[in-house]
Amino acid sequence: MATAVETKPTRTPDGEHRFLLRGVGWEGYEALLRMVDGGRVRVTYDRGDAELMSPSQNHEFYKKVIGWMLETAFEELDIPYQAAGSTTWRKQADGRGLEADECFYLSNLELVHRKRNQLDLTIDPAPDLAVEVEISRSALDRMGVYAALGISEVWRFDGENLVIGRLEPEGRYAEVPVSPRLPELPPGEIVRWIRLAEATANRAEWNRRFRDWVRAELRPKRAGR
Repeated sequence: MATAVETKPTRTPDGEHRFLLRGVGWEGYEALLRMVDGGRVRVTYDRGDAELMSPSQNHEFYKKVIGWMLETAFEELDIPYQAAGSTTWRKQADGRGLEADECFYLSNLELVHRKRNQLDLTIDPAPDLAVEVEISRSALDRMGVYAALGISEVWRFDGENLVIGRLEPEGRYAEVPVSPRLPELPPGEIVRWIRLAEATANRAEWNRRFRDWVRAELRPKRAGR
């Protein structure tokens, strides 16, 4: 796997490590994926450039908390879904690929269930919603990669703010105030519950509180739509 340029690794104040390789062909990208398979290193590929990232503890904390909140909301509000976790999604024709922090299918569920590990974005639909934790900023245009993969909605959290982006026909994400699929749960409430999770030592206690809140506050809103 030859590369034209290799940059020096960087480490953010939060403890995340990033390493950028330039001039990596598609075969080199697939070789990198095999090398890190099952490990904690994530690979983003954008038309010849590959970035390896080792997430910090904070990154993993936010990823799990947001993912769990979404799954709980889907379950309690009777929204059908399939969780796809941090699956690697890629399109060779577009020269792009990445792993989302979390992603979900909210449509095409029978197809997704039937094909499972054989989904191919060249012929199959992309996930409907992805979670992107940005404690440190990628050197690559990950939102451009998401757009090329066709993921219609991305929730981005930088440790302070959560922004919901919807994919527009021209291939760019536009910020929206709430998710069209989950309008009962605005970004401000997600952030509020993240702050409560940070302040709660017992995760089971926080889980119960959030689930009870969804049942008491969000269920009536959905029932009244």
